[in-house]
Amino acid sequence: MDSPAFFKRIPDITLIDPLADFLGSAEGGLVRYGYADAVKLAGHSCPTVASAYWLGVRALQQLYPDAVPERGGVAVDLRQTLESGTTGVVANVLGQLTGAASSGGFAGIGGRFVRRDLMHFGVDIDSEIRFTRTDTGQAVLAHAHVQQVRADPRTMPLMQACLSGTATAVQRQEFGQLWQARVEQLLLVHGFDDAVFELRPV
Repeated sequence: MDSPAFFKRIPDITLIDPLADFLGSAEGGLVRYGYADAVKLAGHSCPTVASAYWLGVRALQQLYPDAVPERGGVAVDLRQTLESGTTGVVANVLGQLTGAASSGGFAGIGGRFVRRDLMHFGVDIDSEIRFTRTDTGQAVLAHAHVQQVRADPRTMPLMQACLSGTATAVQRQEFGQLWQARVEQLLLVHGFDDAVFELRPV
């Protein structure tokens, strides 16, 4: 997979997954995820995938400031319903990072390692997402304001040309480059900009 070079500059995260350790899937249960993994899961790179990945990474780091975050030890609540807009995409990315799943998730082994019902939709919260440690109850509210990072004005006309089938090969390539340039700006320029990525402990 030949991805844009900037993918490698986006910080990854190492988690400890007790289930992976128990089943011998990863030595010591240590699992590393990077932005490219989220892209492979979603099938594309866009501001939604980027913001979901980055909110997940930063929230986990805030919940476990002095330890490796535990995959499977965090519940995820989303304000929007599953059917709303891009909520499903966000949920998939967050599920990959946290291990949290809705009613169809892993039921556990002998009452341990349960991932089912750690993710809920349509929750009445004062943010886009809430991450909660299941052991301590500590929580972080998270919201991405991707509209603060505007796309190049050439992007939408090029998208329309691509969708209508009138774009040249050069225009299609330019569109993709401009699209990914916005993702790069989001994560590598504004990754710690509170006006773009808002995280609040509760």
